[in-house]
Amino acid sequence: MRTLGSPLLALQVQGGSDSGLGTNVVHILARSSIVAKIILLILAVFSIVSWGIILYKIWVFRRAERQTRSFLEIFRRSSKFSEVQAVCKTLKDSPLVGIFQSGYAEITAQLRHAAPAADPAAAAHPNPPGGRPTLKSLAALDRALLRASSVEMNRLEQHVSFLATTASIAPFIGLFGTVWGIMSAFEGIGQTGSTNLGIVAPGIAEALIATAAGLFAAIPAVYFYNHLTSRTKLFASEMDDFSLEFLNIAERNFT
Repeated sequence: MRTLGSPLLALQVQGGSDSGLGTNVVHILARSSIVAKIILLILAVFSIVSWGIILYKIWVFRRAERQTRSFLEIFRRSSKFSEVQAVCKTLKDSPLVGIFQSGYAEITAQLRHAAPAADPAAAAHPNPPGGRPTLKSLAALDRALLRASSVEMNRLEQHVSFLATTASIAPFIGLFGTVWGIMSAFEGIGQTGSTNLGIVAPGIAEALIATAAGLFAAIPAVYFYNHLTSRTKLFASEMDDFSLEFLNIAERNFT
C-alpha cells in the first residue's frame, strides 16, 4: 500500500501544481499593467486574424485543387472550347478557369475580327465548317494568358502576406512587453529596496508572458505561411503548364 500510495500522492501533487499554474497565469494577467494588457491584446488580435486567414486559405486551396482536377478532365476530354466554357461557371474557384476564359475571349475576338462569318464557338475544332479560322497573333494570346495568370496569382496570394507580417512582428511586440515588464520589476525593487524573490518574481513572470504570447502568435504564422506559399507555387506551376497546353492547341488548330 505504501508503494502504491507514493505514486498516487505524486500525481495528486502534480495535478495540484498544474491547476495552480493556470490560476497563477490568470492572476498575473489580472494584475498586470495597462501597457502589458494592451500588448497582449494586440498579440491576441494578430493571432486571431492569422488563424482566420489560415483556415480560410486552406479551405480555398482545397476547393481550388478539387475543381482544378475536374476542369482539366473536362478540358482534355472536350473537342471544342465552347464546351469547356459552358462548365466554367461551376468551377470558378480553379485558377485555370480564369486563364482559360481569358484565352478563349482573346481567340474569339481575333476570329471575329478576322472572319466575322466564322463561328468562334468552334474553337479547338480541327476542321470547322466554312473554312479554317486563323488567329491574327499568337503573341497577343500569350500576353492574355500571362495577364490572367498574374491576376490568378494575386488572388491566391491575397491575405497570405499578413501571416509573414505576424511571424516577423509578433516576437518583437512580445519582446517589447518583456522589456517593459522587467523595467517595471526593477522599478519595484528600487522603490522597496528589497531583492526578495517574492517581490521580483511576479514582475518577471508578467514580463515573460508577453514573450510567450508573441511566440504563440508567430510560430503558427511562420509554419502556415511557408505551407501556403509552397501550395501557391504548385498552383503557379500548374497555370504555366496549362497556358502552354492552351497555346499548343491554339497554334495547332488556328495557324
